[in-house]
Amino acid sequence: MNQEWSIQHRADRCAATGRPFEDGEYFYTLLFYDKDGYRREDLSEAAFKERNDNVQPYSMWRAKYEPPPPPAPEPLGKQTAEDLLRRYMDEPSPQHAAARYLLAAMLERKKLLKEVETRREGGAVTRIFEHTKTGEVFLVPDPQLRLDQLEQVQQEVAALLAPG
Repeated sequence: MNQEWSIQHRADRCAATGRPFEDGEYFYTLLFYDKDGYRREDLSEAAFKERNDNVQPYSMWRAKYEPPPPPAPEPLGKQTAEDLLRRYMDEPSPQHAAARYLLAAMLERKKLLKEVETRREGGAVTRIFEHTKTGEVFLVPDPQLRLDQLEQVQQEVAALLAPG
């Protein structure tokens, strides 16, 4: 399977009807995998019930819509774990696989990411995270780190996050 690491934002409206979601409304996220990579569709509950059940998504979950918060002013200087994860997701180099996974775990502990599913295919494990504030989806392969490898990855990430 070709691994695409694109981050796909939560939609503000139903992919089927075009109707905007309302604050607090429940909707379904369907993640499909096709020749072009991963594709996300956010559907209202009504559109979800009317969809073609013969087309099965790669992953799906139900969530409560919250409008995105107004953008916060960008702090200058220190790189955050989220910034670094986004940068590494845009550069899907195998050398960053362990750091990507550790950063996602750190952000999950801070409740910025929520794991919505774990997929196992041919021995490979992919964890699917959703950003709790923006609804973006992060597909993070699990590098199956051993305990003796963890300290080195932690030191690498700590050095990248350190100011200066």
